[in-house]
Amino acid sequence: MIAIGKTLISEDLLDRKFVCDLNACKGACCVAGASGAPLDKEELPILKSVLEKVKPYMVKKGIQAVEKQGVYVVDEDGDYTTTLVSEAAECAFVYFDETKTAKCAIEKAYIEGKIDWKKPISCHLYPVRITKHKSYDAVNYSYWDICKPACKCGEKLDVPVYKFLKEPLIRKYGKEWFKALEKNAQLFLKK
Repeated sequence: MIAIGKTLISEDLLDRKFVCDLNACKGACCVAGASGAPLDKEELPILKSVLEKVKPYMVKKGIQAVEKQGVYVVDEDGDYTTTLVSEAAECAFVYFDETKTAKCAIEKAYIEGKIDWKKPISCHLYPVRITKHKSYDAVNYSYWDICKPACKCGEKLDVPVYKFLKEPLIRKYGKEWFKALEKNAQLFLKK
């Protein structure tokens, strides 16, 4: 583990390789799993405020799920998550492109300039998951079989997880934090 400020970072972020390969996985992380994407408490009012501008990009059953359950739910662990269309189904904010790849309606609204919030930070950071503790955040790489193509792609391109996730890591912790992570990565890789 590497300590930077109030974070403890798994060395997996430095030595594991990862680059999303949507052609292979078709956005499986947005349609699989027992609960929706984790949400920070500060994101809840943001998600509510952008809903009307995101709805035009959502599919009908996603809109229906949000209208019935709300824009977020509390999962069985007591955590805030995005709403699912149904149990163990896709996120309510998923739409499918012409290749049947799952994509994010929130991010689509952002890209088209309708909102100024890209998407939940947990989605942007995936496959990194953050566990909040009393005095620090544990920043861990979360391996999931559906991401085998991303691991292969990352190996082929020789891109470590932390480099692939530079933008969201800076979004979450700032540029100075990321510079410190890069320095630690250089030292780690010299070992």
